[in-house]
Amino acid sequence: MLQSDASTFLPSIHGASSNGLQNNNPAANQSASTSLQSLSTSSLSTASLYSNASVLPPTSTATPSRLSIESTLLQKDKRAKEEPFASATTFHIRQRSPATTSTTTSTATFTTLTNSQLLLQQQTVQTQPTPTIRFKTHLRNTVLDVFKDRGWKETDSDADWDFHWADVHWVHEMFDHMYLGEGQRINHFRNHYELTRKDLLVKNMKRMIKTMEKEYGKAEGAKFDFICTSYVLPQEHALFQEEFKRNPGSVWIMKPVGKAQGKGIFLINKISQINQWRTKNSSTSRGMATGALSNGAGGGGGGGGGSGANSGGGGGGSGAGGDKGNGAAVAADVDGPEAYIVQRYIENPYLIGGKKFDLRIYVLVTSYSPLVVHIHRNGFCRFSNHQFTMNVKDISNLYIHATNVAIQKHSPHYDSDKGCKWLLRNLKTFLTSKHGTQAVNTLFTDMEALVVRSLLSVQKVMIHDKHCFELYGYDILIDNDLKPWLLEVNASPSLTAETQFDYDLKHQMLNDAFDVLDLEKRYTTADKKPRNKVGGFDLVYNDGPVKQERTIHYSSYLGCHHPIVRAPRVKKRLGGGRAGAGTEEEEEEEEEEEEE
Repeated sequence: MLQSDASTFLPSIHGASSNGLQNNNPAANQSASTSLQSLSTSSLSTASLYSNASVLPPTSTATPSRLSIESTLLQKDKRAKEEPFASATTFHIRQRSPATTSTTTSTATFTTLTNSQLLLQQQTVQTQPTPTIRFKTHLRNTVLDVFKDRGWKETDSDADWDFHWADVHWVHEMFDHMYLGEGQRINHFRNHYELTRKDLLVKNMKRMIKTMEKEYGKAEGAKFDFICTSYVLPQEHALFQEEFKRNPGSVWIMKPVGKAQGKGIFLINKISQINQWRTKNSSTSRGMATGALSNGAGGGGGGGGGSGANSGGGGGGSGAGGDKGNGAAVAADVDGPEAYIVQRYIENPYLIGGKKFDLRIYVLVTSYSPLVVHIHRNGFCRFSNHQFTMNVKDISNLYIHATNVAIQKHSPHYDSDKGCKWLLRNLKTFLTSKHGTQAVNTLFTDMEALVVRSLLSVQKVMIHDKHCFELYGYDILIDNDLKPWLLEVNASPSLTAETQFDYDLKHQMLNDAFDVLDLEKRYTTADKKPRNKVGGFDLVYNDGPVKQERTIHYSSYLGCHHPIVRAPRVKKRLGGGRAGAGTEEEEEEEEEEEEE
């Protein structure tokens, strides 16, 4: 723009000058014209240099015609100076001028830059090469594929990494003894077990309900009542007996407090079954502890919260680190059985095709102070392979009562090509056709609120660290009244795929999660505010509920349409686990994330 303005102005100068200097000598006319054109070009540079000054340079040697030309050009440059391109270009040119070039030359060059040249400079500055992220992980499943597909480089270094997808044992044993750099990120908070360990989740939720009832009334406390009646055994055995006697014949489900994927689960409907369990587990625990002490071996990495022992050892008091003697931790629990949680079994689950199912929802927490929560739209349902029944003779059949893939894949009715999952969007569409938009809208809004309220219950006890984040797997059950119930929260949800579609879903979800974390600094803004939507993740809470601009009639985006992009087929890993291991090893990986 500046260059074109000057060029259109110069011919008029030449024309005016030739009228005033016209004579019969063509050579003289040509010489005079050339001199005036040279003079006008020189004046352009001088006026540009002082365009920001309040006083013009001395012009005692200039002729009256030159003063007139300078004045006209200066007015032109003052108008051009108001354009935002001018100051930005001045900065770049001065930064890149050679040391031998004067300021006058640099600024004169700036005034003749075209818009296209400026745009090219700005694009060059903005498209700096993305830094290569160095990652460390022990997994060889979808997680590793996503890292490599993003161009990240794997490292074996214990400290020289940008991102570490760690297991909880590493967190307990190493985190407190390391200094993390400004840009390093890790996938667990120090005491994440406050939410992911079943007994601690129940403890924190009970405390939150009491707090809400005391401060805001029972109506507010009831909003946090989305976990079935629960007791921790053996500590609350007497309380459980009293509750059982008030509801004789009721069905209860027993779960180890620190295991996942359905391991150790069984149902009871008689109080005598509890006594048999205590006797059996006391003997087993004592035998395991004796063997561990005689061999000098510890439990599974130390560090658990709550009381009672886990199978494989486990820690002592809440927040204990892995540097404690594991043998001492086992010895402390020699006389006690493995800690279990007993919960009232939901006897009226919502059924589709006569089969029970639950939901897996992915939740990304990037901060606990303030609490920042993202929920992914593409969750899925996990179905059992047998018709549901509460017949007493089938109470021990986990193919009916447990929806965990680790259990269902061993069922004789399991189809490995189709799997046993259904996209959450399909469920939302199905329920809308059966119950209407309003009822489904309420259900999915309640599930979103359930996630946020469970996180609020542990916000004050969670040790916040800017280097940490969590990708949780929430397991939710819907009953026949369309009420959601929280079953458990997984600290490290399984990311091994059953089918290609399952792989594509998890691959894209992980990609979206890393886009939210933005280690490559692609989306950094000046105000550093979280973005409301990144891929399939919606920001639902940022130190308070986030009000989204709704373009649909649903109040929650959970289960809404989000296209699933086909992942690279050459990298698909179906049923893979750790390096050199199979599917069972991947299941153990998730179990380890739960055992504290």
